Amino acid sequence: MNIINIEHIAKVYKIGDVEVRALNDVSLRIDKNEYVAIMGPSGSGKSTLMNMLGCLDTPSSGKYDFKDKSVSEMSDNELAAIRNREIGFVFQTFNLLPRSDALHNVELPLIYAGVSSAERKERAFQALVNVGLGDRVHHKPNELSGGQRQRVAVARALVTNPAIILADEPTGNIASVQAEEVMTLFQKLNEEGHTIVMITHEPDIAAHASRIIHVKDGVIIQDEINKKRKKAGS
Repeated sequence: MNIINIEHIAKVYKIGDVEVRALNDVSLRIDKNEYVAIMGPSGSGKSTLMNMLGCLDTPSSGKYDFKDKSVSEMSDNELAAIRNREIGFVFQTFNLLPRSDALHNVELPLIYAGVSSAERKERAFQALVNVGLGDRVHHKPNELSGGQRQRVAVARALVTNPAIILADEPTGNIASVQAEEVMTLFQKLNEEGHTIVMITHEPDIAAHASRIIHVKDGVIIQDEINKKRKKAGS
């Protein structure tokens, strides 16, 4: 099943009288259950591409279909619903509420979706169990390691059962041992059927993905199947 299909996408920003072309004629298809890493140096356009895929920004030209529906024809409410229910975001900085425990942090997307209190607590607890934090549900972020905080963020991304997980430098703020924990989790999620798209500048992290896309100067310069896929923990 095709989840993402973008054709000839361009993104141009105007800074004063200067036009900056962040993306230039990018075409990309991502199918269900793929595990894709998008790599590139700073300023390559990979973050802009991530924002496009996550419906956080709109292209200057080109076409983007999400699950066979044109994103450009969606209303603001439809886009908000996709971001809340169909896409699970995992950020480098975790984006957790510091005064709330893990359970409440994971509940947040369900609160916005209008899910009842009893159901969202049950689903949030199960999501935490699924990422190995069933014994940390009432711990606040400052009581968790960096790897555990990122796993809370992954649980929050999973709680709506999204079509795709978008992870932006998910290991950028944690130690290498904890990074391996997160990669082990992503491996498990992908094997269970989750589609994952991960932005990273680290070759060791990208090596866990089954497909690696290289972006430079706003264009895709390489799109390859990773035949040497690194198994998490190896």
